[in-house]
Amino acid sequence: MMRKFEAPKGKVIFQPGQDCPGFVTLSAGTIKVTLTGASGREVVLYRVRPGDVCLQTFSCLVEGNSYSAEGVAETDLEGDLVPAEDFQRRLAQDDAFRSRIMHSVASRFFEYQLLIEEVVLTSFDARLAKVLLRLADASGKVTATHAALASETASGRAYVSRRLSEFSRRGLVRQMADGVALLDRPALERIVADPR
Repeated sequence: MMRKFEAPKGKVIFQPGQDCPGFVTLSAGTIKVTLTGASGREVVLYRVRPGDVCLQTFSCLVEGNSYSAEGVAETDLEGDLVPAEDFQRRLAQDDAFRSRIMHSVASRFFEYQLLIEEVVLTSFDARLAKVLLRLADASGKVTATHAALASETASGRAYVSRRLSEFSRRGLVRQMADGVALLDRPALERIVADPR
């Protein structure tokens, strides 16, 4: 039986080693899913938004594993929770539920393929420019630490700092105490368009 699910921004939804309580379908909000290596370096795997499937949760429920990554509410969350004991039954008996889940899983695997291609085949500057453009607010400001940008670009904080300094030297951005201001959005878009 589905139950109402709500969580405030910043709440840890799941973390490594935790058993899965059930399958969440979001109606509002975003969950950021990250993986942290033994070195302490963190990478954003994906975000779960309304209509998306969390592969971590899907794997836990189908394989009986515990979580290996962390999910944090990036915004306030609303949705429904299908308890773990009901998930398999719904998957077997509810055609619409199963179809929606399988479609979302296929889409998520495609996103994983794009992530791998981006990390392996795209220059770091193109990845950084893409993240800056995506995270910028309407005024062109990115409120994110260098560590957060490193997590978004699957790199190290020191390297992000060096490349931001170069972007700043070239007049593309201005670094501030509380983030980064985009000064030349068209130039950043050109960097994204030429990913070599």
